[in-house]
Amino acid sequence: MQKNEAFRKIETCILSDAAPSARLRLFAEEPWFNAFPFSMLAAEQNTEQSPVHHPEGSVWEHTLMVVDEAAPRKNYSADPRAFMWAALLHDIGKPETTKVRNGRITAYGHDRQGAERTREFLFSLTDEAVFIETVAGLVRYHMQLLFVVRSMPFMDIPGMKKHTNVMDVALLGYCDRLGRTGADRGAERKAVSLFLNKCHIFADPPWL
Repeated sequence: MQKNEAFRKIETCILSDAAPSARLRLFAEEPWFNAFPFSMLAAEQNTEQSPVHHPEGSVWEHTLMVVDEAAPRKNYSADPRAFMWAALLHDIGKPETTKVRNGRITAYGHDRQGAERTREFLFSLTDEAVFIETVAGLVRYHMQLLFVVRSMPFMDIPGMKKHTNVMDVALLGYCDRLGRTGADRGAERKAVSLFLNKCHIFADPPWL
């Protein structure tokens, strides 16, 4: 299959299906999924995560859960197409950054690496520069929900506000947090509210 045809198949799936994970699982079994650039997603299947934070298993399993959380909420985004691609690609940087440190599985910097890999992935399939930068921006800042809420040194509210839509970052971060086994939905809703408050955005998102 030509990669442009595969790109269209994936895009139709993530924009049309109520639960895209079903068809994405089937795509992952196709030979073309192991060819560039889709091989960057295929690598997630063999990328382990911390069982404490991600008891669902591999990065790919987590990604499928996130996409299923994002699909019914995509129309709350300023750009549903970019939002759904960001949900699919949000952890594309993890295969390269995942390491075992002091007995713990970590993926430090996967957000920054993921933005670069997102550009590489999408530029091989389309020349839509604005679309690509929108997706890459969401991937780059998808961890800000956690960083800002916990006042971690990696938080970058000015950069996030400059380069992407903060409300869409909140929505993606919310789906990311829900896309794991045993997620506490009440706690995650409170985290989103605190995040927006710290970003000086005083609005109640309709998707909470």
